[in-house]
Amino acid sequence: MRVGAGIREHASTVVVAALSSLFAVALILFTGILTASIEPAVIESSGTFRVVLMMVALVFILIALYVGAIVTANTFSTIIAGRTRTIALLRLIGSTSARVRGRVAGEGLVVGLVGAIIGFALAEGLCAAVVALGPGLGWLPAERDYPLFDPLAVVAVAVVALTTWAAAWTGSRRVAGVSPIAATGAAVELAPERSRRRPARTVWSVVLMILGASLLAIGLVLGFVTPLALFIAFWGGLFSFTGIALGAHLVMPPLLGISGRMLGRGVAGRLAAANTLRHPERSARSTIGLVIGVTLVTMFAVALSSYETMALHAFASDAELEAQMSDTLTVTTAIFTGLVGFSAVIAAVGLVNTLSLSVLQRTRELGLLRVLGLTGAQMRRMVLAESAQMTVTALGLGLLLGVFYGWTAAQSLMGSQAGLMAPTIPWPILAGVAVFGGSLALVAAAAPARRAIRVSPVEALALD
Repeated sequence: MRVGAGIREHASTVVVAALSSLFAVALILFTGILTASIEPAVIESSGTFRVVLMMVALVFILIALYVGAIVTANTFSTIIAGRTRTIALLRLIGSTSARVRGRVAGEGLVVGLVGAIIGFALAEGLCAAVVALGPGLGWLPAERDYPLFDPLAVVAVAVVALTTWAAAWTGSRRVAGVSPIAATGAAVELAPERSRRRPARTVWSVVLMILGASLLAIGLVLGFVTPLALFIAFWGGLFSFTGIALGAHLVMPPLLGISGRMLGRGVAGRLAAANTLRHPERSARSTIGLVIGVTLVTMFAVALSSYETMALHAFASDAELEAQMSDTLTVTTAIFTGLVGFSAVIAAVGLVNTLSLSVLQRTRELGLLRVLGLTGAQMRRMVLAESAQMTVTALGLGLLLGVFYGWTAAQSLMGSQAGLMAPTIPWPILAGVAVFGGSLALVAAAAPARRAIRVSPVEALALD
């Protein structure tokens, strides 16, 4: 494999690991800084304050790691599809699938560690800047000893690296199915029939979705009795969404087919729609990461907005408490949405990289299209249409899931006090998510579209 290709393959994995590490380390260090900013008069309670902050930070760190792991696994699955011939040659000369997978996982560990260290350095620099400038800007009290290191930060770096390694191992599971005869081909994706015919994965997906839906229903019913029903609903949401992510090869193609019919009847639009359906596994990998990001942001925004509406309804008789709660929830909504938005950025990186890799691995296909008469402008429109199709599908599914999960969380928590209420939709935030998705579609497709236009038909068809 060429060095340049290897760098392009792993660039987004390094970025994802760096973002995950930056997020985790920064939250841990800022927790210590906020604890140190507490007035000495209440220092006795600062230990509890730190524990509470760390628990909240842990939730968002786990979310970022969850998203990062899925994005990384999808990236390595795409890389494996492009290395089919190389892997087949290794199998031909005697390498076992376990050994090849070990090499791929080793790559994941190295790039994950590199990215995690970069993220650690950026977080340290960010916290050092806040500590240096904070007192002068009025953000932090002066003459305090603010910590710039925490052993948990090192643990976070190790966890990010190991998570990347595990995701690489998971993403390389297709190695076992690569036969030596595949050495005569190039990049190979599973055909639609084989993609749908994966019984173990399909069964687990269905089981998780049914289990999750059952727990969500139980959480909603018990929510009229006790706020503790939120914990049941939480596991219901986690199981059901994991089932959707695991069964993306079944869930996404029909939705992509619907959005594909919106692309028009031109040559570029029809080719784009056909491409996403011809390789459902690749399309699912490209879209599911963005679905996760959109779902998370929408879920937290709807949950907090609905909680605010339900809480104000329940305590409407106390005007002073109502005003204080409204102000507090407004700030909390902004902070939580921003934190979850970081995970959406990680998911966006996955979409950009998967689309770029797919174009890079389709050199022969693109060259053949040029030979058959497709112009450069049509090639550009085709790639843009593919990106738009996947982005629109991911946005639509993510918004629907986010609204449902957010309302379920608020209803299971406040149902005993507010009764049954409709979800409160924070339209400005959802509009921002839609604008972000549209912008992402253009950014994600820009570089691949330029690369597709530059494909030389003769050179492309001459590739092995």
